[in-house]
Amino acid sequence: MATHVLVALDGSQQSWAAFDHAVSNYDGETITTLHVVDPMEGVYSDYGGGGYYDAQVHDQAVERGEALGEQARTRADDAGILETTTLETAVETGPPARTILKYVDENDVDHVIMGSHGRSGVARVLLGSVAETVTRRSPVPVTIVR
Repeated sequence: MATHVLVALDGSQQSWAAFDHAVSNYDGETITTLHVVDPMEGVYSDYGGGGYYDAQVHDQAVERGEALGEQARTRADDAGILETTTLETAVETGPPARTILKYVDENDVDHVIMGSHGRSGVARVLLGSVAETVTRRSPVPVTIVR
């Protein structure tokens, strides 16, 4: 039975390291890259309780996720694994950790590989760690790559 590996890909250096780890260790298996678009992308507030949603910003975030999938395909091709490995790409919208876990449940994923963090500095401290949440709640093994 083939192994299905999910790589959470946000474009950060750590997520590319996770992808490279998957390419190096899961040749001949199925690798899926998943880019999660936070639903808050495209929401702006005027700080007075009102706000508006800019669908164009959300669409641009989805397009960025699709571009990351194409970059992953190019990287896998450069590594020479596309003849033996199935590479799938996906872009989903939702809260990142929850969306990754939902994808794992709904797509028979056997293993998750992700970067240690995609944010840095104060944002990482205040917003928490997606990698930590996925590691704690995942029903399958998770590998964190630095």
